[in-house]
Amino acid sequence: MDLIEITPRLHMLRFSIGQAYLWRDGEESTLIDAGWAGSADEMEAALREAGLDPARLRRIVLTHCHRDHVGSAGELADRYGAEILAHRLDAPVIRGEAPIPEPVLLDWEVPLYEHGLTVPEAPPTRVDRELEDGDVLDFGGGAVVVHTPGHTDGSLAVHVPRHGVLFTGDTVASVRGVSFGVFHVDRERAMASMRRLAELRPSVICCGHGDPVTADAARQLSAALG
Repeated sequence: MDLIEITPRLHMLRFSIGQAYLWRDGEESTLIDAGWAGSADEMEAALREAGLDPARLRRIVLTHCHRDHVGSAGELADRYGAEILAHRLDAPVIRGEAPIPEPVLLDWEVPLYEHGLTVPEAPPTRVDRELEDGDVLDFGGGAVVVHTPGHTDGSLAVHVPRHGVLFTGDTVASVRGVSFGVFHVDRERAMASMRRLAELRPSVICCGHGDPVTADAARQLSAALG
């Protein structure tokens, strides 16, 4: 796992498949997604490398229920008393009370999806707060939850308007440029969600897969809609 600074407030924790993001407000921190199961020690070390005390980790926001995003959320939250947040519709899956929804795959997505299954399966993980569209979270001067159904029913993005930052989850990808994500349960709804995200006109885009977009982000996101 690599720690990459995006801005002084924002770092990316990059895994070989997928990534999580670390946001700082002074001495307190927030994780957007939680990497792979079994990576809590590495993620703790990353917080320290970023100059943060892991004991000041306040919340872990899960963009959706997939294994490369839920990963170490439970272990980190248990260590440091952080709150785990997820959308109401994905919370039962994250808790292990409902099955992970199967995506409708295009032919070219099949080998990529099978490769993703090499990521360790996430254990059932508690969700302390179930989120809804429009909820405002107490970091970044007010971070707004945007429900983005389509990748999964309870996928969400997090918009930090004061800083122009948008965490898209897997609705959007940024591998070799900004593009529509993959492995959706409902491609039509996911595309509608991507259109909604483009309307936010962010200056920084942080996707679940691919490089952060820090230049001309709003135009690139709009152009990716085709």
